[in-house]
Amino acid sequence: MTHDIVDRIVGVTPALDELRRRRPVTKEQLQASFDALFAPVSVEHASQAERELVAAFATRLAGDTDPTGTFYADRALAVDPDRAPIVLAEAASAATGGPFGSYAEAGLQSENTDGERYTPSAAVVESLGERLAAALAHTHLLVLRPREASGDDIQRLLDAGWTADGVVTLSQLVSFLAFQQRVVTGLRALSRAGAAA
Repeated sequence: MTHDIVDRIVGVTPALDELRRRRPVTKEQLQASFDALFAPVSVEHASQAERELVAAFATRLAGDTDPTGTFYADRALAVDPDRAPIVLAEAASAATGGPFGSYAEAGLQSENTDGERYTPSAAVVESLGERLAAALAHTHLLVLRPREASGDDIQRLLDAGWTADGVVTLSQLVSFLAFQQRVVTGLRALSRAGAAA
């Protein structure tokens, strides 16, 4: 089995492997980013379980048939079988098209769109803990309403017990997952179209 996570999620074929080898730096850096975020030197500011649960939530916002979401859901269930089902249920209920949001800049107001906002219920906060619940709310914001992210959102994470380093890690994680998910979706589309042959 290949060590490369994108290859594993996509189900790499010889044609896709050849295509990916045309951009070796991109392939290597994508895997290096995964390794840094999911096999870090330290989990002091974001635990392994938090990383896996946030990853499952973020990627499942694309729906329960998305292969990247399935990959991370399986990982989350393995590392935290008590909280993962709650996180996955929350992702299913919060999944929607997007992105949405309002622009603060003058001249862009005509492009404002409104959509779902995710706020964990009191029961979810009690089950997951304030820290993880805040991370999920922030993840939903970054995935579906990124133009609305502000300093107040960072403060909510800090108030929930995240450190500044933890907030950076959380943001890097969500950004990486969005990119990885797009790469997987693109490669699967090329495979279906036969374009990689």
